Amino acid sequence: MISEDETWMRQALDQAREAALDGEVPIGALIFDPSSKTVVSAARNSPIKLNDPCAHAEILAIRAAGQVVGNYRLGGLWLYVTLEPCAMCAGAISHARISRLIYGADDPKGGAVDHGPRFFAQPTCHWRPEVEAGILAEDSSVMLKGFFRERRKT
Repeated sequence: MISEDETWMRQALDQAREAALDGEVPIGALIFDPSSKTVVSAARNSPIKLNDPCAHAEILAIRAAGQVVGNYRLGGLWLYVTLEPCAMCAGAISHARISRLIYGADDPKGGAVDHGPRFFAQPTCHWRPEVEAGILAEDSSVMLKGFFRERRKT
């Protein structure tokens, strides 16, 4: 049986595939409202396209969700993302008061949730979401590895 988390993570993976088609690192994200069972926003990595180093999938999804709900606080909402968030994105997740973070593949080099600085474990972190790791991790990992394998050929 497919879990609800897998269902929504598949939509984030669809966003990641779109990012790869744009020549971006294939990372996708979506903000989900569990009370209404609806997707509030979805985004994909776009720093190259937007000439913006902050245009990570998580940041773009959070910005769009804030516009949809009319608030910079996104309490009660869940964030699905295909790769463990970096420190910048973990900070944005905390500031937005996302209730639950669900991510796919671990990122031992750039991740900041379960690797690196472990942002949410720091005493200076004022908001900590519930974290669920490893949802469709293999799907995300295969996509990322394939993307970088192709990039190294050129």
